[in-house]
Amino acid sequence: MLRDTLAPFHWSNEPADWHLSDALALTTRPDTDYWQRTHYGFRRDNGHFFFVPVNGDFSLTTHVKFAPNAQYDQCGVMCRASADSWIKASVEYEPDGHSRLGSVVTNLGYSDWATQDVESTLDRLWYRLSRRGADFCVESSADGVAWQQMRITHLHGCPEQIEVGVYACSPVGAGFRCRVLSLTLGANVWGAAGE
Repeated sequence: MLRDTLAPFHWSNEPADWHLSDALALTTRPDTDYWQRTHYGFRRDNGHFFFVPVNGDFSLTTHVKFAPNAQYDQCGVMCRASADSWIKASVEYEPDGHSRLGSVVTNLGYSDWATQDVESTLDRLWYRLSRRGADFCVESSADGVAWQQMRITHLHGCPEQIEVGVYACSPVGAGFRCRVLSLTLGANVWGAAGE
């Protein structure tokens, strides 16, 4: 049961409503987000993050199901060294047109955003986040078997211990519901360069 697997995890900014049994189900609070400065100027660091501290290299894999109802509703995978140094990956919902499968890397207090268009009817996805030293690989999958690389990136000044888990937020609306169907944390499966 997922409840037993996630016993060591805890919340940063607990959501409006949540429960944990065969899945982690949650409902977001409004005006929640993770972003730092770039282009839009604002700083927001109040999304819902269910995490565990991890030392050294790892791979975190999760399967999420989501029912967005407002622009930018999102849930996915995240790791954090601090408010100025973190990575997140998710689908950000767009009600008109394509949604955006993307990842944000924040270094030295500035966020970037790399995206690709996906159908807005998409309602579930797998993510895998792997660490090797201060470098990270972010991947997504439709079935948890065939993986597509979203990006390889670096966190500046990355400490030995970082926070790793799943997140959700609603930058514009309220009451976004999502479910974490599976979450596993284990040894790094991302090979070294040249492997």
